[in-house]
Amino acid sequence: MAALIEAINVKRKMFFQFEDTPYHCLDAEISTPTARGGQTLVRLKMRNLLTRAVFDKTFKAGDKFAEPDLAVVPASFLYSDGDGTHFMDQETYETHTLNEEMMGDAMDFLIEGQIIQIQKFNGHPIGLQLPTHVELTVTYTEPGARGDTASGNVSKPATLETGIEIRVPLFIKEGEKVKVATETREFAGRA
Repeated sequence: MAALIEAINVKRKMFFQFEDTPYHCLDAEISTPTARGGQTLVRLKMRNLLTRAVFDKTFKAGDKFAEPDLAVVPASFLYSDGDGTHFMDQETYETHTLNEEMMGDAMDFLIEGQIIQIQKFNGHPIGLQLPTHVELTVTYTEPGARGDTASGNVSKPATLETGIEIRVPLFIKEGEKVKVATETREFAGRA
């Protein structure tokens, strides 16, 4: 039997199970009543890990949640086709296939052979965790011209090996590896 977590103890970035579904807490807000006998309420901003839906829900402080049977396993990106995106579990060497909803926009950051983390719920893959930064090669960018900084425009568009376009500083050239923040999709430095 998994341990139970009281709603008042759920904190940001925690995982919990509600109505047989795993959730990730994005934010927790506790409201204590001023009147005697009033209930302490906990408002949770939570993401359903199966559907990726985000919503707010209010619980009583004493409501209990089970700990979800979540596991995070390293897997390498193999390829993507009409059936989904395929990964090889680095521990069991099984192939896992994630559908488009599970992937979200993660394909913008994946290159063949890259190791990422796959989330499993009750032994079945439900999504993936991208690293905070990925290293990608610039496949196309205009050369930075002298004097471009006078207009206040100190960045230029660059297309990366996965096809996404980000803004990079003027000194970045084609063929260079850059770090990209996966959450903000912004240039984070040279690799």
